[in-house]
Amino acid sequence: MDHDTPLLQVRDLRIAFRVDKKNTVEAVKGISFDVPANSTVALVGESGSGKSVSSLAVMGLLPPETTLIQPGSSARFAGRELLALPLAERRKLCGKEIAMIFQEPMSSLNPVFTVGYQIGEVLRRHMGMNAKQARARTLELLAEVGIPEPALKIDAYPSQMSGGQQQRVMIAMAIACEPRLLIADEPTTALDVTIQKAIVELIVRLQRKHGMAVLFITHDLGLVAEIADRVIVMRHGEVREEGAAAQVFGAPADAYTRALLHCRPRLDERPLRLPVIDDYLEGRLRVDERLPQRSRGSAPDDQPLLVVRNLSKSFHVREGLLRKREFKAVQDVSFTLARGKTLGVVGESGSGKTTVGLTLLRLHRATGGSALFEGRDLLSMTERDYQAYKRRIQIVFQNPYASLNPRFTVGQILLEPMRIHRIGAGDGERVRMAQALLARVGLPEQAFHRYPHEFSGGQRQRIAIARCLTMKPEILVCDESVSALDVSVQAQVLNLLQDLQDEYGMSYIFISHDLSVVKYIADQVMVMHQGRVVEMADSDELYRNPRHDYTRSLLAAIPGQRKVD
Repeated sequence: MDHDTPLLQVRDLRIAFRVDKKNTVEAVKGISFDVPANSTVALVGESGSGKSVSSLAVMGLLPPETTLIQPGSSARFAGRELLALPLAERRKLCGKEIAMIFQEPMSSLNPVFTVGYQIGEVLRRHMGMNAKQARARTLELLAEVGIPEPALKIDAYPSQMSGGQQQRVMIAMAIACEPRLLIADEPTTALDVTIQKAIVELIVRLQRKHGMAVLFITHDLGLVAEIADRVIVMRHGEVREEGAAAQVFGAPADAYTRALLHCRPRLDERPLRLPVIDDYLEGRLRVDERLPQRSRGSAPDDQPLLVVRNLSKSFHVREGLLRKREFKAVQDVSFTLARGKTLGVVGESGSGKTTVGLTLLRLHRATGGSALFEGRDLLSMTERDYQAYKRRIQIVFQNPYASLNPRFTVGQILLEPMRIHRIGAGDGERVRMAQALLARVGLPEQAFHRYPHEFSGGQRQRIAIARCLTMKPEILVCDESVSALDVSVQAQVLNLLQDLQDEYGMSYIFISHDLSVVKYIADQVMVMHQGRVVEMADSDELYRNPRHDYTRSLLAAIPGQRKVD
């Protein structure tokens, strides 16, 4: 192959999917791009833009029974046409010369095999190693990707490792054969900022060490600015803009790129409402327009709604057949949540922030402490007494795919809690209330009769919020409820939460690893580390003047604030 020829050349790639026997939908509409050797190219865009579908086409991982790759489409790797390769040759190439890191490691790693076996399988299949050679090389790979105690972890199962460690295992599998092209599909989306930083730095280091080309797929523009040499912006299956990273971020030519850059919450401002993509594309806002700002913080006359003192929660972890070890997930957590205000709770995975939320809702039984709601302790009252309070404190979970019953229509999902808690005079009134709530969260009336799988992730999260609102709660616990959403959809959900707070005076406990989002929505921020509160302050003060080293490390890891060397 000519040294000037890009390693991967995609030309006029068109991909459609069969919806039924007669209809198809076009997902990728004639895109072209190059990935030069020893460089990092970022493919960015919102969900549905076609970026992941394009990479799966390169890998040959799209389902053949429903996929139509149109004539004239081309994807050449090192001079070979991938789309024309027989399946056996494609399999030899993908895994050895081209490798892929997927977004969700728990879905990609086999839960019944150890991580050592799974990495070794790649080496045995593609490199012809025997079991002893594969194990020795696997230990080297685990050490290279930063897995602690490789000699112990090699025999661990995926479920025994953290999310960050699982993603490192996926990277070890991907680089096992020293591929020439590494495709990373949203590899850090659900990870905490510090783990995200470590994974990005690892990919950069490996790319330089092994001289790989990297195709990095993401919707996080902060990450792209740090690691990419070139950027390709996609929307609705088309390339909207392409160029050097400095040019695309410094002087974007396309209106969509400019809108995408301005929709993410920033640390230096807090608009009354977050702008969304269509605000800029439809001319309602200019990118240079200064938006009205919202003030945040606590005041001496704030009315306390929930007073939590010395909340503790321990779990007992089995070690061997007879022994159990106490794991203190939450230790002596205290805070006051004021009416109509938002408490942000931040920290890495394992810090105890989600356990705090679940314990307050009695989804975990507290080991110690109290949670006074209007003077009554939620944690010590009987189940019968708690029924009266259950609807007043609700939770929106991180994953709307898992939290909505797929067998129920949206209407059934909304009506069920109203029937249980006897809200409304009858089903006729409940249906009217449910339809009004759908309109309130920005969903059409027809949504009432549809099923969850017919909606996007952002729409499902709106349904989950609408279900909580059927209870007319006073406190809403948001557990990573916007972390996996695209910037524009995330902005819509955050605006909805803010509107509801302004209108109904609701209070939020907003649990998140996204510190830019927390800065936007929280009045106070509580920082947790290893089950304890290490710092608490008003939002602006904490971000302006962090006092604890751990808080400073979290803030330094925010994408766009850091520099990958």
